[in-house]
Amino acid sequence: MKKRKMLKLKEKFFEQNGGLMLQQHLSSGSQSQETTKIFSAEELKRATDNFHESRVLGQGGYGIVYKGILPSDNKVVAIKKSKFGAEKCNEQFINEVILLLQINHRNVVKLLGCCLETDVPLLVYEYVENGTLFEHIHNKEPEICSLVIPSRIFCIRSPLSSELRLKIATEAASALAYLHSATSTPIIHRDVKTGNILLDKKYTAKVSDFGASRLIPLDQNLLTTVVQGTFGYLDPEYMHTSHLTEKSDVYSFGVVLAELLTGRKVMSFDRPENERNLALFFVSSMKEDRLLEILDNDIITEGNTEAFKNIANLAERCLRIKSEERPSMKEVAMELEGQRAMVMQQLGQGVHMVSQKTKNLPTKEPSDPYAIDISGPLSSQ
Repeated sequence: MKKRKMLKLKEKFFEQNGGLMLQQHLSSGSQSQETTKIFSAEELKRATDNFHESRVLGQGGYGIVYKGILPSDNKVVAIKKSKFGAEKCNEQFINEVILLLQINHRNVVKLLGCCLETDVPLLVYEYVENGTLFEHIHNKEPEICSLVIPSRIFCIRSPLSSELRLKIATEAASALAYLHSATSTPIIHRDVKTGNILLDKKYTAKVSDFGASRLIPLDQNLLTTVVQGTFGYLDPEYMHTSHLTEKSDVYSFGVVLAELLTGRKVMSFDRPENERNLALFFVSSMKEDRLLEILDNDIITEGNTEAFKNIANLAERCLRIKSEERPSMKEVAMELEGQRAMVMQQLGQGVHMVSQKTKNLPTKEPSDPYAIDISGPLSSQ
């Protein structure tokens, strides 16, 4: 009787959490069912030590994310649990599942499966081990790594190099361009920010958190909806009109570019009043030709100034108040790819010139094969 009662409760939760809607979508045959696993509640409880607080990776407006180790194969995953009582949270989670089933891109976090037989729905994602872009830009002091809390390992997140920042920006733009133009129905992310761009161990960008995303009907350009997003990244036109378009993501990505370029937080009340909002401060600095004064010192080198000026001009275009004056994400991705190719070419030429100069330097064989000559500077010939 106890087992039967538990089974009925699980069936109730499955239906309540949108399981029938998801099953109908999977059975339509338009998406691959093989890549999506339906996990049991017991399996995910074991994976997270019954959702122990030491396994928490982070939390946002729609739920808490836990680090899990699947008992079947010891695979490390990230498990997102909806916040109990959050308004329309179940609809948001099923929306995220259906969206992610349409997406196949190396720079978008991969959905592995879900569990709908608990009081709140659970989503299982690939585990992205290197934290968020926000952490890497702003946490430059020694800290306890958020992703290894159980082992209490101390680490230092060094500032991202200019090449890495450009790589991450290009990859994130590529993912958003894919969402806007390459999926069967265009998808607006609606919460683009550095906290939703994850990095793996090779610093590959992975766009995450589709809880606020919306599909764009093919027969209309605008979608009227309740304003959602993160303050500081929100498109002002969307805030005033409640009309959501792909250009709202473009504005938010412009803020991400400004954040990458300056190393400043999006909102800070520790700064003077005219500098508190990064987007407004960035645009005014560009108009006053003060870009070099606000660029992060960690990224400026002799060879890349021109490229980062071009990227700053691109960011300024993304941050224009009128959405029709902003580029599309496809154009943004292409421009960033071009700038990255130019920087990599310059770096390659620089390495080639250094190697050529090194070949021409006089050499002296040391008597000890492990000895290092530190007697003085290299010849100036």
